[in-house]
Amino acid sequence: MRATDPPGRGGLVAAQGQNLFLMPGQWYFGGRAAQVRTLLGSCVAVTLWHPQKRWGGMCHYLLPDRRAPFDGTLDGRYGAEAIELLVQRLKELKTHPKDYVAHLYGGADTMPDQAGVKLNVGERNIEQGWRLIDVHGFQLDGVDVGDHVPRTVTITLATGAVEVRRGGSH
Repeated sequence: MRATDPPGRGGLVAAQGQNLFLMPGQWYFGGRAAQVRTLLGSCVAVTLWHPQKRWGGMCHYLLPDRRAPFDGTLDGRYGAEAIELLVQRLKELKTHPKDYVAHLYGGADTMPDQAGVKLNVGERNIEQGWRLIDVHGFQLDGVDVGDHVPRTVTITLATGAVEVRRGGSH
């Protein structure tokens, strides 16, 4: 079985060998894209890669959970739902989370003590990512979270290599 691109549901579709850039709330999983990249502040990205099948992907979520009532459609803007979209895709491909190497990035504190109000969005996003990786049984291999700096994260799907650049110049 070959990993083709997902039919919608908020997931991006790639042409063979295409480089994708994820905006907040987007995700990709498949075997056609060459690379998937995103830029993170307080948002979090989780990358997944299957070493034997050479399938992989990434999600970029803004908030850990949805506060509004669930409308029946999973939304990649929320960590719990973004990871669920990836897990559904793995199940469609008849693979298991334990077969995937996962990385967790982002969750920077981008507004340290500015208004005297601490929302801790980055911290809550990180906690959700840790929890979901553990709950689903992914093999956690790389982590770069917290601090006060943005990150650019790129996964190369042919090798599973993940590159993280910290700071504002990319």
